[in-house]
Amino acid sequence: MSVTLKQAEQKDVELVDRIISAYEGQPGSLIPVLHETQKVLGFLPRWAQDRIAQRLNISPSEVNSVVSFYSLFSEKPKGKYCIGVCKGTACYVKNSEGIIEKLQKELGIEVGDTTDDGMYSLEVLRCLGACGLGPIVTVNEKVYTRMKPEKVRDMLRDIEDMEKRGE
Repeated sequence: MSVTLKQAEQKDVELVDRIISAYEGQPGSLIPVLHETQKVLGFLPRWAQDRIAQRLNISPSEVNSVVSFYSLFSEKPKGKYCIGVCKGTACYVKNSEGIIEKLQKELGIEVGDTTDDGMYSLEVLRCLGACGLGPIVTVNEKVYTRMKPEKVRDMLRDIEDMEKRGE
């Protein structure tokens, strides 16, 4: 069930309004507003898209089409640790699919989903431009190179250790 504007937390509505106000009247402000809103909320819920449309005087369908077109935007909450696996040609040939399968098994989720505890999200990435170092896996801003399915458990242990240390 999606949250409506009336159900949204007032503080979140105020944050979104502040972001919109910073860009109001500027041509081409939709993408920066969406980007900043997602940075604050963690994703772009429908109520926020509707609010942005209303305040920027554009149709909600235009906002939603931009959100759904660009892969950097998400309409679903992401986990604290967003794991991305490159499926560009070079990484794919080097078995990125095997890495995805291992992650799905270990995390108990499919690509595009988030674990029930909100810790992990799994997504597919397109070429990251580091083909010679592939397959590439990213965890938030950290990059793992020359990844293999058998290294997935070690990577997940690294994440758990970071979590315990509060990093």
